[in-house]
Amino acid sequence: MINTLLDHFRLKNEKEEASAVIETISNGIIFRGTNLWILIFAIFIASLGLNVNSTAVIIGAMLISPLMGPIMGMGLGLGINDLALLRRSISNFSFAIGVGLATSTLYFLVTPISDAHSELLARTTPNIYDVLIAFFGGLAGVLAVSSKMKGNVIPGVAIATALMPPLCTAGYGIATLQWNFFFGAFYLFTINTVFIALATFLTIRFLKFPFVNFLDKRSEARARHSITAIIILTLIPSIYLGYIMVRENRFEKSVTEFIEKEGHFENDFLLKKAIDPVKRTIVLTYVGDGISEDEIDSLQKKLQESGLDKAHLTIVQGFAWLKEESKLSQNLTSVLSSTSGELKKATEKLDSIRQSRDFNSQAINELQVLYPVLKTAAISRTYSQPSTSDSVILLAVLSFSKPVPANEKQRIADWLRVKYKEENVKVVFE
Repeated sequence: MINTLLDHFRLKNEKEEASAVIETISNGIIFRGTNLWILIFAIFIASLGLNVNSTAVIIGAMLISPLMGPIMGMGLGLGINDLALLRRSISNFSFAIGVGLATSTLYFLVTPISDAHSELLARTTPNIYDVLIAFFGGLAGVLAVSSKMKGNVIPGVAIATALMPPLCTAGYGIATLQWNFFFGAFYLFTINTVFIALATFLTIRFLKFPFVNFLDKRSEARARHSITAIIILTLIPSIYLGYIMVRENRFEKSVTEFIEKEGHFENDFLLKKAIDPVKRTIVLTYVGDGISEDEIDSLQKKLQESGLDKAHLTIVQGFAWLKEESKLSQNLTSVLSSTSGELKKATEKLDSIRQSRDFNSQAINELQVLYPVLKTAAISRTYSQPSTSDSVILLAVLSFSKPVPANEKQRIADWLRVKYKEENVKVVFE
């Protein structure tokens, strides 16, 4: 039973001849003629994909990139102790890096689009997960090359290990003189290179490829120590960056759960939340009646008790027009004791507030009839900053049980503009 199970994992019957594998890898390390032009075109395609933030274009560039050849050549040279192959691989790979950086830098110098999109930013913060992707991708790649049943593994490895995008991002850093982009991206490129080569070396030794030259004990120990030092120096920063990423993700998740559980107040809507895991700050923006100081203090205490004691919480309140109505009602007694002129002004103001409230209620009811999927609504006139002659705006916060098409959103805004006779209308769809 156990032997039958182990047979599924044995590679002996599918193993390619060592000489054929060595020839295949050796042929892919040279960057001259066709291979060099393919590299240049792939760099241009990847740079274009990063520039326009197109994942599909970047994947296409990775599929045609020939960069995997010399990296596997380095691992093979170490694995079979072929120093000539190792030197040729390093020389060709260094040349390919120079051509790649020059090509991507040239592209980003002349392109009119210089903004850093998400695909570019994703290549500047490598971590331990990138190490694992490069290592297991390298294992899959060299195992496929060493097998008679190669299949379509190599294109998948090229996409997973992502050698082209970080090299192009490093060129972007040089072109825009943003050295944090260059060093972050080039470090990710180094991680991919080292661990693909390491995976190749380990697989070659696991498959017991014959040595070309035999080392004496001292030289073998020196080579092993050098490889170990390179791996450790590449690995340590990535582990630290991976730890930072995990910690930030945990912070965002904990804050989100806390807000969902504790961040609700009667007659107030959470309009926006801003979570900064680096500075460990939380900014919550509410609109509605207004949140009292006691409620804010209680929320702060709950934040401390939830394990987020090092986080700084800020409550921003807007849309407090209804609260002002309540304050005005409380002061009516003193206003009524003043002169008839002041009494008349105060009465007119109170009537205006009540009329506005009734008008709001009527408008919301009409919206409910027009759009049965409307769940909640809050409408008020408020002020924008900085103040100008047009600083008064009509703010509506609407929540629907189903997504509202863009044309319907515009129709709702136009309806509110006509209904309230207000040109400045801002509608927030939740």
